[in-house]
Amino acid sequence: MRRVGLVVLAVNLALVLAKGAVWWATGSLAVGSEAVNSLADAAYSVIVVAGLYLTTQPPDFEHPHGHERIEPFVALFVALGVFAAGAGVLWNAVTTVLNGTYGRSAGLAGIGVLLATAAVKYGLYRYCLSVGEDRRSPAIVATAKDNRNDILTAGAALAGVVGASVGLPVLDPIAAGVVSLGILYTGYEIVRDNLNYLVGAAPPEELRAEILGRALEHPEVRGAHDVVAHYVGPEIDVSLHIEVEGDMTLFEAHDIESEVVSSIREMPDVDDVFVHVDPKELGEWKDDEEADRLARFRTATEEAQTNARRPGSSPTEK
Repeated sequence: MRRVGLVVLAVNLALVLAKGAVWWATGSLAVGSEAVNSLADAAYSVIVVAGLYLTTQPPDFEHPHGHERIEPFVALFVALGVFAAGAGVLWNAVTTVLNGTYGRSAGLAGIGVLLATAAVKYGLYRYCLSVGEDRRSPAIVATAKDNRNDILTAGAALAGVVGASVGLPVLDPIAAGVVSLGILYTGYEIVRDNLNYLVGAAPPEELRAEILGRALEHPEVRGAHDVVAHYVGPEIDVSLHIEVEGDMTLFEAHDIESEVVSSIREMPDVDDVFVHVDPKELGEWKDDEEADRLARFRTATEEAQTNARRPGSSPTEK
């Protein structure tokens, strides 16, 4: 994870130098906006490197669950830098169009540096996305999304450079404006995704249904209710009640609880699991519409997967 941050930082610094040189030589606003974008990328890459150093530290007395919960804050710092860069580029593009002070054509140098940017950013996007999903790192996934959108902004800037080359200089600041909108949208995506981690939102329905299903799969569990799953940082905490036969010994009930906890903890996104055991004869069972809905959802999903694997099934049956 730390290596990802260092690689992204090095690449962004190289792109700043390349785009800055073309911008200084030609005055192209489209290339200039891309240079500012890469400068913002390099700045937040420093924050990502520092943040990933902290989040990958082992658990200690003050942080018994580790330091992964810092990651959403790191991602939000990324978003702040992205918003600042997007606003600056948009302001420059709008004032240029209003004043009519268009930059010059970037020519072949501009075309070359923007094509190289798109290729490099695609490679970074695939690299960061692979590591981010494998390590369940919101900061690296945010970096991947920024690199993905950089491909689009480089394409918009390329359109402006080509337009200026064929005698339409107004396309240069217009392209810079499009680049700025792409930058701002990247910031929005990062904030949207990481706010869920910070406010303790529920995980996706498929994951909640699997949590309930793992509890009900135990042969001694007669029912489950009050199933609560929520994000604590990028990981999920789970609590639920299960009902078992009341004539069991405490040792037997304890073994069932431990097995249910172990099964749910095997899910990659889950951190802590808290299970309360109810004797079903006490009548503490209560209707839980959400648990019933999740159970139906899981059953429907399993039936659909079974039909899809059935030999000779038609697309309609799937």
